[in-house]
Amino acid sequence: GPVFGEVVAGVNFVKDFMAGITNFLGGRSGSYEEELINARNNALQEMSDRAVSIGANAIVGMRLDYEVLGTNSGMLMVIASGTAVRIEQ
Repeated sequence: GPVFGEVVAGVNFVKDFMAGITNFLGGRSGSYEEELINARNNALQEMSDRAVSIGANAIVGMRLDYEVLGTNSGMLMVIASGTAVRIEQ
């Protein structure tokens, strides 16, 4: 059946400030990229753990969704979803 992993992560003031400087000067924001990678990995792990908890050993049709939430878009939401299945050998 369907399984999900949801993560809502806040970006702290220091990362927000540094990203603002990067935005002004141009280039990539390493602090935001790191936050995004961590949120994605946590959502995938949560989805995987839920699949295992219902007896699945694989996930098919996986999807990742990203959103920003909160005042000044200060929160990052990552949702991983897929269909948990049991593959017999």
